[in-house]
Amino acid sequence: MSLEDRLYPLLRLYEAAPQPVKTLAGSAFRLLPSSWRHGRAYEAFRREAAQAETWDEKAMRDYQLTALRDSLAAAGQAPFYARRFAEAGVDPRKFESLEQLAGYPLLSKADLLEHREAMVNPQVPAARRLYITTGGSSGVPVGFYLERGVSRPKEQAYLEVMWSRRGYRPGDRVAVIRGGVTSSRAGGKISSHDATRDWLILSSYHLAPDRLAEYVTLLNRFRPRHLHAYPSAALMLARGMEQSGLKLNFPLVSVLCGSEKLDEEAQRYLEQAFACRVFHWYGHSERVVLAGQGRRSDHLYFWPAYGFVEFGEPDAEGLCEVIGTSFHNRAMPLIRYRTGDRVRLSKTQDRELPMIEADAVEGRDYEFLASASGRRISLTAINMHDRIFDGLLAVQFAQGRPGEVEFRYQPGPRWRSSRLEAMRAGLLQKLGDDFNLVLRQVTEVEKTPAGKHRWLVRLSS
Repeated sequence: MSLEDRLYPLLRLYEAAPQPVKTLAGSAFRLLPSSWRHGRAYEAFRREAAQAETWDEKAMRDYQLTALRDSLAAAGQAPFYARRFAEAGVDPRKFESLEQLAGYPLLSKADLLEHREAMVNPQVPAARRLYITTGGSSGVPVGFYLERGVSRPKEQAYLEVMWSRRGYRPGDRVAVIRGGVTSSRAGGKISSHDATRDWLILSSYHLAPDRLAEYVTLLNRFRPRHLHAYPSAALMLARGMEQSGLKLNFPLVSVLCGSEKLDEEAQRYLEQAFACRVFHWYGHSERVVLAGQGRRSDHLYFWPAYGFVEFGEPDAEGLCEVIGTSFHNRAMPLIRYRTGDRVRLSKTQDRELPMIEADAVEGRDYEFLASASGRRISLTAINMHDRIFDGLLAVQFAQGRPGEVEFRYQPGPRWRSSRLEAMRAGLLQKLGDDFNLVLRQVTEVEKTPAGKHRWLVRLSS
């Protein structure tokens, strides 16, 4: 197991420590060899990801067949999957071709909510399971288990290989504007330093015109090679700098954008504003499938060795749901998992890799809450990875006036009202002290006329 995974339970303690303590501990950690910090699996996945870019169709299919067999065998150890597979008349021991996967049952977010513990592979001890939660693009808070020493090093390795397509090198300085909470006060500090990676963490909650000069000053002082940001945050920074005449006094190598949709027009604007290339990718906290822009193309290519991707039938708009099967997570494999994200497949193909159009990922749009002091808070940033949402079936924000926000939550059978205050405190920590927050229990959150989830409901003021 990696040192990073062993120390993960101490993360909150580290984050709460004074900055001098964090700087000392983080700097010492950063000096350790990557094989110690990320574990032996990290280097293996880096090599694998780099090699996968050159595979021919046969190499891809051979790898995926082996990986799918491993995932199905691990899943079959869990009571939930064993029952589902038997009902569907499928047997992982007889899995001989990729086409056979279509005969396995689909997995929904509702399945994860209702049967999570029965989906755990009992052959993997509890000490090797890492519990993670995500709100997801569907607004359904979902909890699941990753495999310690494997899942996180794999993610790190694949991200770094993807980012290398735009000039990233391990150890590069990075400035991050992706939801890090630097202060729960509207007028609080906007930055912190992650000494474990030598990254500058900038708040995406305080990015307002009256504080823009502080962001530019900090960036010019730190001089990162890359800006890692939500697309919405990168656009706010770029437009604010353009309107105010503020400039960076150093060259950026790239802008790295994930977690939200980035259309072609916005990407071209960011590349012009920051005078560098932009890299955009698509993935999930569940670590099921991963796609990133190519070295020369802005289309998103799915990594054949990361997970197995399928697509549902296209709807009236030509969008297909992403369905994924995870690789390398023996603790809790997700088999034919319906992500809830809809994408548009590219009309062209390259080396048989599944491709989607970069600006056609539905459910990853920019939505903001407005504070009483004029701040704009991205709902992507508020999408909390915390156990306080355990037991909820759906969540939704509603707002009519700046600074007034209602958080609607739909409880499930495992919800405990004793979590209400912790949930309120967690939300206010991200929203800040210029919001008045009301929690309201509902029997069902509002949907669009087509029955799709809405993250944000606009109320008439």
